[in-house]
Amino acid sequence: MPEPEPFLADERRKEVLRQCLSVGIATGAYGISFGALSVAAGLDLWQTIALSALLFSGASQFAVVGIVATGGSGAAAVATSTLLGLRNGLYGLQMSRLLGVGGLRRVPAAHLTIDESTAVAIGQPEPSAQRLGFWGTGLAVFVLWNLSTLLGAIVGNALGDPKRFGLDAAAPAAFCALLWPRLKSGDARAVAAVAAVIALVVAPHAPAGIPVLVAALAAVVAGLLPSREPRDRDDLGDPSASPDLGEASTSPDEETPP
Repeated sequence: MPEPEPFLADERRKEVLRQCLSVGIATGAYGISFGALSVAAGLDLWQTIALSALLFSGASQFAVVGIVATGGSGAAAVATSTLLGLRNGLYGLQMSRLLGVGGLRRVPAAHLTIDESTAVAIGQPEPSAQRLGFWGTGLAVFVLWNLSTLLGAIVGNALGDPKRFGLDAAAPAAFCALLWPRLKSGDARAVAAVAAVIALVVAPHAPAGIPVLVAALAAVVAGLLPSREPRDRDDLGDPSASPDLGEASTSPDEETPP
């Protein structure tokens, strides 16, 4: 018989809940931008609320609004938002093992499987803390994101013509804000640069939304290419070799300092 899982101590539980709330507040506040951009793109208040509550994926929501704002077709908006949301399905493969939910509970679990809930969950060492981090973060982000979406939509309606304030350029800026924190390596920055060039070349000759799909092929091709090991850079005489490479070159008799 497996041993029963120990309960989290009160202090540990509070620590996890603080993480959930802090992530929920930081992410939820961004929903104000989505609400304002959505009504600026031509969606009404209820359409904006429904999109935020039912789709509930920031990058996909901004994709829909950005394509609608530029006159793109519904098919292009759905295809682009679906492509951006594929990562949530990959998260689900990992979270299903951590959560162990079944039946109807799979529905809310799938809906709350986003970047933030997954990150907080897998960052916890205890299984019970992982589940608490997932549900706590997912619910916090969901509630605050939708409340701030409502606020942004109301404020957006009161702004009048959004072009007077430059809000027509806010959707591309939002995409850049979502992308920038993920460009941590040179390879990621190179792929992003190539994708941007492809999008700029295709944009004048294709409907709105299509350049995004074509540019995404850069990431697919990059993923299929064989990765370069750090020792390749060392063989080429790259002076910026990583610290791990230096440790690997140390002889077995030498003791690595702590």
